[in-house]
Amino acid sequence: MTEVSSSAHVQSSKTTGGAFYRLVWKWHFLASLYVLPFMLMLSLTGGVYLYKPQIENWLYADQFFVEPQGQRVPLEQQIENLKAAVDVQRLRGITVFDDENRSTQIEFDDAEKTRTYGWVDPYDGEILGTAARDTMPMRLLRKFHGELLLGDVGTKFVELSAHWAIVMFITGAYLWWPRGKRTLVKAVSVPTGNGRSWWRETHMFTGFLAVVLVVPILVTGLPWTDVWGGGLSYVQEQTGQKSKSLRFGGKPIKSTISSGTPLALDSIILIAKNEGLTAPYEMRPATKPDASIWIRSASTKRSEQTELVVDQYSGELLRRIDFSDQPPVAKAVSWGISFHQGELYGWLNLAQNTLAAVLGIVLSVSGFVAWWMRRPAGSLGVPKAPNAALSKGMVALVVALIVLFPLMGATLILALILDGVLFRRMGWFRTE
Repeated sequence: MTEVSSSAHVQSSKTTGGAFYRLVWKWHFLASLYVLPFMLMLSLTGGVYLYKPQIENWLYADQFFVEPQGQRVPLEQQIENLKAAVDVQRLRGITVFDDENRSTQIEFDDAEKTRTYGWVDPYDGEILGTAARDTMPMRLLRKFHGELLLGDVGTKFVELSAHWAIVMFITGAYLWWPRGKRTLVKAVSVPTGNGRSWWRETHMFTGFLAVVLVVPILVTGLPWTDVWGGGLSYVQEQTGQKSKSLRFGGKPIKSTISSGTPLALDSIILIAKNEGLTAPYEMRPATKPDASIWIRSASTKRSEQTELVVDQYSGELLRRIDFSDQPPVAKAVSWGISFHQGELYGWLNLAQNTLAAVLGIVLSVSGFVAWWMRRPAGSLGVPKAPNAALSKGMVALVVALIVLFPLMGATLILALILDGVLFRRMGWFRTE
């Protein structure tokens, strides 16, 4: 009898069946408290940012588009016209389009060292307008999406929400999984009913779809983050998997000679065309006598983003970097970023990510409404869960998540400490 009682006691302490379900529900709820406001913000801002080209073409139509008038003004003259109109302290780059209706875009630092764009009519050299980069609406939207306009502090909060969102989706998938009288057909069916039941079913149905469509977007956005992305960059550098691109830095390559007559910038564009690069062309002119000229294809197709380094005097090709030259991990990261931005496989990728953004919004709203309708008055309505031991498999999963997402792991440990020494004494996060 003692053995049977002992066995029953051990069995009851395991997180199985209904006990485990309620434990998962509790952690899903607590993760969602933090994640859902960010999920709503990221879905709204990310969904709009997917259409950055279309929106900016409309907002800046007078600067972006021109009427073709025949022969083009040399790029050097376009730059000089810009310098005559505004105080250019540092010339950063030039973007030239094959589209005869597009203006030339010149990036520079102004007198206040503000990073600025200027647009020049390539046919008559007229300055169409300038704008500080960080004041442009889509740039502001991107910064809010990634850092809440709070710099390094804000980006940590956004990254943390992405980490905890993984936990939210893992626990949510378990809660969604059919059990008891709830069949798989019911689980994948469009929500029916009304009131709280409809909101709950909508949340679960949307969550099921979001696991498929939103989680890949979360994962492919991680390389942009400070902690996780910084760790990935370190691992890439140590294992020889770092990108060979010179776009964001790298050791400068010098021209073979340091004096003479530099080639016309239009000649550099011609070299890029002859090398098979696809427009638009993004170029960084040489700023020193011994410097070279860097030019790349700014195509949204990763396979076309070839970079060239050209001797500014002879036009000799000093280096060529094709996408195929990149290490496997660097390629995977690049493809992931392209997918995240809705560019990897054309309109289908754009439509897929747009749907994911809509799902993120519905998931956030339905989760909030379902919680609000369920919670007892005057309480958060934290689901009650037993004090039970985790199975070895669950311990392994928790440890794996902490290793893969260290920022999440650090906050989990901090939350457990605060819960033990502060929250329980103050009566916070009490269960139902």
